Amino acid sequence: MRTGSSVIQSTPCRSVARLSGVTRPRNVATAAGEMSPLEVLRRENELLKATVAEASASIQELEGSLSSSNVPLPQGAFAGSPASIDSRALAPEDYWSPTIDVPAGYVYEDEYGAITPVPSHDGTECLKWDDTLWSHADHFRYRWNILKNIRNAIDQNEGGMQKFSQGWKIYGFNRGENNGRTGIWFREWAPGAKALALVGEFNNWEPKEGHWAFKNGFGVWELFLPDNPDGSQAIPHRSKIKCRVETIDGTWVEKIPAWIKWATQEWNEVLFNGVYWCPDQVGAPGEVHPDKKYTFKYPRPPRPRALRIYECHVGMSSEEPKVNSYSEFRKDMLPRIRKLGYNAIQIMAIQEHAYYGSFGYHVTNFFGASSRCGTPEELKAMIDEAHRLGLIVLMDVVHSHASKNTNDGINMFDGTDGMYFHSGARGNHWMWDSRLFNYGNWETLRFLLSNARWWMDEYKFDGYRFDGVTSMMYHHHGLSYAFTGQYDEYFGMNTDVDAVVYLQLVNNLLHDLFPNCITIGEDVSGMPAFCRPWYEGGVGFDYRLNMAIADKWIEVMKHSDYDWGMADITHTMTNRRYAEACVGYAESHDQALVGDKTIAFWLMDKDMYDYMAAPGHGASSPVIDRGIALHKMIRLITMALGGESYLNFMGNEFGHPEWIDFPRDDTYDPSTGAFVPGNGGSLEKCRRRWDLCDADFLRYKFLCAFDRAMCHLDKAFGFMSAPHQWVSRKDEGDKVVVVERGDLVMVFNFHPTTSYTDYRVGCNNGGTYKLLLSSDEEVFGGWRNLSKETDGDHVSFGGDHDRRPNSFLVYAPSRTCAVYGPADWADPEADRKPAGIPGLGVKELGPYYEY
Repeated sequence: MRTGSSVIQSTPCRSVARLSGVTRPRNVATAAGEMSPLEVLRRENELLKATVAEASASIQELEGSLSSSNVPLPQGAFAGSPASIDSRALAPEDYWSPTIDVPAGYVYEDEYGAITPVPSHDGTECLKWDDTLWSHADHFRYRWNILKNIRNAIDQNEGGMQKFSQGWKIYGFNRGENNGRTGIWFREWAPGAKALALVGEFNNWEPKEGHWAFKNGFGVWELFLPDNPDGSQAIPHRSKIKCRVETIDGTWVEKIPAWIKWATQEWNEVLFNGVYWCPDQVGAPGEVHPDKKYTFKYPRPPRPRALRIYECHVGMSSEEPKVNSYSEFRKDMLPRIRKLGYNAIQIMAIQEHAYYGSFGYHVTNFFGASSRCGTPEELKAMIDEAHRLGLIVLMDVVHSHASKNTNDGINMFDGTDGMYFHSGARGNHWMWDSRLFNYGNWETLRFLLSNARWWMDEYKFDGYRFDGVTSMMYHHHGLSYAFTGQYDEYFGMNTDVDAVVYLQLVNNLLHDLFPNCITIGEDVSGMPAFCRPWYEGGVGFDYRLNMAIADKWIEVMKHSDYDWGMADITHTMTNRRYAEACVGYAESHDQALVGDKTIAFWLMDKDMYDYMAAPGHGASSPVIDRGIALHKMIRLITMALGGESYLNFMGNEFGHPEWIDFPRDDTYDPSTGAFVPGNGGSLEKCRRRWDLCDADFLRYKFLCAFDRAMCHLDKAFGFMSAPHQWVSRKDEGDKVVVVERGDLVMVFNFHPTTSYTDYRVGCNNGGTYKLLLSSDEEVFGGWRNLSKETDGDHVSFGGDHDRRPNSFLVYAPSRTCAVYGPADWADPEADRKPAGIPGLGVKELGPYYEY
């Protein structure tokens, strides 16, 4: 991040198995007899897909050869063989991103791991990765002792983490029995309340005698509603419901239950209502029915060696100015993401939030899926389909704060300000205008740990991006605080140890129960050991978002091209802690919002509205030419150097020309009191213009094509996860950067006017190199001065150059980037074959293919 060594440790590339020239990943640890039935199914499906794809490709190639030689094809010559599959009907994504098939009637169920005991060391195991941290070993020992005490208390008093993290089976609404009668149990923790009843459509919003709950000695209100004489539920599925609470000061209020599974807002109402969500029927695997519980059909994809994350927001994913649905996203967006070559989606704004314009970050109902986009079952179907397409599904989870909304949220539930939160000033975030959790509170821990598990259990999310982690870990929340990298900034009185221990606990829970779970933390501070496992004494995240990169690009683009610092850019990219993985990105949703600008807008601004016509369809401008060239270069160098994984926000891959502006009314900034004008509730800018990307007569298609080729290059060569990373040249005069990542050599010429012939670049490996990817290809909006079609072999020769043992000569046109790889894996005609990705010259699926 911004502290520590720039040396990288990454997961090595997986070994590959070769079948008739087609490469596939192979896990070498498990013999077939030792595999679980699910793993056997996955392996067989993978082999079948590859074999069919290879056979159909070979047949099409044979047909093409015969036709070009004027040899007539025998009628039905290939019928009845694998050739009966028409390879011409297959798209490249069918080869590169094969779908997952399961037998008819197959039902997917999670196989949980065991909760591991707390290791017996003193919490300083993670210091072996950074000896300089021993100066603060006492802090690690202190927080480790707190972690051990909490785990021991959970084991002794709650039956262990497994049970403690399933609070939704006790709290909220659950089917059960009481004195031999079947019905609905309702429980709510509200220690300060004087009385509590259930009201809703089931009792015409007036509690009857049997609708009042009783309070036990732990502040928990309990109520049992037996089924009706005809066997129907006392509260019908989909009916609205709330708690009527007498607060500690005697005021009567109506609250949505804290553990509600769904909450909705009628078109003519301001407030939300809780909804009792309990379908009476269970659907067949994969069946989407409005009143049947969804049954998952497809297994979770295996954890990839590196993430190519497509950050997205379901509601604003439509081309039209409307709130899009889970069902529409499933049908329209998931195939688009698969085609681009991403292997993970990170979904924003899933937890219910009463104010749409908060982007989902002011959560009101932590267990409720956002009703604007559809029902819980429709969200499950969307996730299941993503799994069928081989996509990991991550959720943008908010445990850093909660909405202050007292009508729709959990704030002031029993009339006190300290239920789940710190009371007084400590419980209020002055900039975000929200409530701050008390992570040292027992019921808060139960609530949040259960919430983290709930979305994985019930909806089959594969992991999380934890929002606002910097705010959690420090009492100052990172506000008006500049982190310099001094360890006293991370380990001292400024640190909220309770919050750090909660993060260790939640990572412990998720990674133990779901061994393939992925957690990403949004931390701008650079907290050491943030991405070391919890069992070493680290915080436990798999990745940290490398947030400094996006800030650096904004800073760089404010200067003249001649003033761009090559060393400055590469230092920011590589300045992250050893043995702690990062997700790099050039821009995320933050840069797409009103008040900020995307990279495309920084580069091209208003010219995007007048000069984005493709060649032959209208006028262009030097601003657009420059912008398109640099947009491609910025993204590739970020993917190459920015981390062990990569993220892009929806639409930015093609330089979306407009910002995101959610429907909002006039308001005031809570931190400054300044007036902030609204947009009259308009949805006009709360959408994505896919028509621009898909239009053949516009230049947006070029940026999208390059993004697609870039993702597939990683599929083929696994360069983001390769342990070898080296910047051999960062020439300020030439404006050239040369990068080695894995087996690849990447050359970036940022000079605005100067091209270089016979430019010598260093490399680690000897041998012959060929061009695999050039931003100057015509399909990427380039000028074809450097193209795989015309570029020849680059034979390396020994001798030190830029501290590298070998080197070769290249042509480097101005404002271009080029990727060279082993000649054996280059094919300039690859994109004209069935599996071809436009502009990508990789033979077959590459040497380290993994989808």
